[in-house]
Amino acid sequence: MHQITIPDSGLAKRAAQLVFEISPEFLYNHCMRTYAFGDALGKRYGLKYDPELFFLGAVLHDVGLTEHVCRKHSFEHEGADHAQRFLSSHGLPQEKIDVVREAIILHTSEIAEEKQPEIALVHFGAGMDILGLRVGDISEEMMRSVLESYPRLGFKQTIIELIKHDADLKSKHQLPHNLSSALLQMGLVHGVLNSPFTE
Repeated sequence: MHQITIPDSGLAKRAAQLVFEISPEFLYNHCMRTYAFGDALGKRYGLKYDPELFFLGAVLHDVGLTEHVCRKHSFEHEGADHAQRFLSSHGLPQEKIDVVREAIILHTSEIAEEKQPEIALVHFGAGMDILGLRVGDISEEMMRSVLESYPRLGFKQTIIELIKHDADLKSKHQLPHNLSSALLQMGLVHGVLNSPFTE
């Protein structure tokens, strides 16, 4: 079984703990799978990247979808703002915080593929877990290891329900142009339901 290695820094552990505490378990597992899949792809593609910085972007990329953070703005910007406050309070330099912010804001955008590896890999990892993109680029053994370590817990249905809930919430706050609504309009439900995962 492949070993999934989490960066062994105090900040990485605190970020993971934060997400664990404020997220439903299915969303926390998604964030950890985003890191594990992205890390596997980074190694597969021979990319050079800062593991801690990439991990921070991956584990924090959906905090804007949690009840603790979600307010009246599009979730990727709320998540980036919350991540910035958290990382700043723990002394991370602003230039590194900016990378995490950009990774969070662009995690659903193809623009991320043109950015530095720490940003691109959050996009790649999330894309694999949500839609099954690039699944042929990691081994079946690695896939099994990731899913055993961080089970999906009915993820297809729960993520669809969460995105719909967020879109409805933002609509009530007169924010028609938000990422959740845009994802639904672009066919997210079809993409999730037809991804190569059973749940």
